[in-house]
Amino acid sequence: MIEETETIDEFLARRSADVEEAVRKAAAAEIMPRFRRLAAHEVDQKAGPHDLVTDADRLAERHLTEALGALLPGSVVVGEEAVHADPATYEAIQGDAPVWIVDPVDGTRQFVRGEPGFCTLVALAHRGALLASWTYAPARDQFATAIRGRGAHLDGERLLAGSPAPGRDLEVATSHPDYTTDDQKRALLGLWSDGIAPRSCGSAGLEYLAIARGDLDATAFSWEAAWDHAAGLLLVEEAGGTHLTLTGEPFRVTGGNALPFTAARDEETARKVVELLRRGSR
Repeated sequence: MIEETETIDEFLARRSADVEEAVRKAAAAEIMPRFRRLAAHEVDQKAGPHDLVTDADRLAERHLTEALGALLPGSVVVGEEAVHADPATYEAIQGDAPVWIVDPVDGTRQFVRGEPGFCTLVALAHRGALLASWTYAPARDQFATAIRGRGAHLDGERLLAGSPAPGRDLEVATSHPDYTTDDQKRALLGLWSDGIAPRSCGSAGLEYLAIARGDLDATAFSWEAAWDHAAGLLLVEEAGGTHLTLTGEPFRVTGGNALPFTAARDEETARKVVELLRRGSR
């Protein structure tokens, strides 16, 4: 529990490992027992066939909401499933209280198909600033963390995104066409050019981890739901990468961003991707 005179930074220095434990426990209790064992009645559609939710999503989010709220009294939780049930819940991201931003199962389609490419995402933000993040891929036994100003780590090892090797095509993970408007589709078509190797993205959280590891050069995403991006954006930043929207400004977790936007291993790559997105928009 946070002490009355303790700052959020002091809380993170003292209790970050407890947040990690809470994430691991939620996955162990609610996600992994259902991995490759989902019954038909445990899977539902939200907006359409590519927007799925499972009992694992709902129960893991409930588990995390209770655990994280107890760790940091006075904080609020904005989770994907809670916002689906009550969209007004999302407004807490713009409030004055510390906010936990939670995606219980990022990559639900992969989870439903029995593939290991999914993760649990938790970020802590305050007044629009991302302070810490936890990315857990339980089927791969990988845990990545980032605390602002203290670096990004994967299983205890420091992450450094580095820069792409000169002369080779940039690998860029892009939004699935089902999640793009016509204008965004045109912008993304700008990436089909010399020197770029675009591909459809999987779990957003794992794509951000790939950038932080230097295994992926950039993303180009067309939606701004905070639970998909908050944890990964801080992970990329703390690994030395950056992110830019279509107007060349950093992505704001509070919303109102010019889309699509990119996260990249370095600023040069980010600016190149943004310029190609602008060309596609014309």
